[in-house]
Amino acid sequence: MWDTFKTRWQQGHRTQAFPPAQPLPERFRGRPTIDAGRCAAGCTACRDACPTEAITLAPLTFDLGRCTFCPACAEACPSGAIAWTPDYRLATRTREGLLLRDAALPLATALDRKMRALFGRSLKLRQVSAGGCNGCELELQALNNVVFDLSRFGIQFVASPRHADGLVITGPVTANMRLALQKTYEAVPDPKLVIAVGACAISGGPFLNSPACHNGATSTVPVDLFIPGCPPHPLTILDGLLRLLGRLESGRERNTA
Repeated sequence: MWDTFKTRWQQGHRTQAFPPAQPLPERFRGRPTIDAGRCAAGCTACRDACPTEAITLAPLTFDLGRCTFCPACAEACPSGAIAWTPDYRLATRTREGLLLRDAALPLATALDRKMRALFGRSLKLRQVSAGGCNGCELELQALNNVVFDLSRFGIQFVASPRHADGLVITGPVTANMRLALQKTYEAVPDPKLVIAVGACAISGGPFLNSPACHNGATSTVPVDLFIPGCPPHPLTILDGLLRLLGRLESGRERNTA
């Protein structure tokens, strides 16, 4: 027992400040950048290499809602027109906002004043895995550990939809989970929020147009926040939640540890 206390004491304060004080590692793949001016005429290498058909041409467009953030497109590009940055800020309020054509990405805006008054300081969420692979679910679980400590922002996951203010949906919404998702949504009291986390929940991801899936949460319920990734980093999820609640616009969460 003494050794346990001694080890914990030596570890010190482990909760990460938000926004993070240190940049993410170079190998982290966040928001991509596109320099269409480098593209050779008739080149389709990036589109052909993309496993989820997230890239369209004329104009060159990235659908971050489908992207799995694999490096295949950048590796296939002969002119270096595509690069990855360590920018973890990716969440948007609309599906169209995830269509990236240049460096600009319309980050999520805050809820209106009435909704912020209800949820701004205390938000309870029920997570629904609608056929997920557990990748996004594990990143959501990581938000509860001592490093990210989601509860310091007044956001917590609850067991019952009747105790929740909103849903966090992962997975492509399989045929077997669609009814469960509908019933869970109906069980959440109004007004309520819906947050789609991961490429599968946004568009179906690798399972797009599969007869066993419904291409994401928007096929079944209205969505208020889209957080792309495969899976998204906990910082990406945290950034999206705090932007939705208006906690970043005010700057009150600067360097919160």
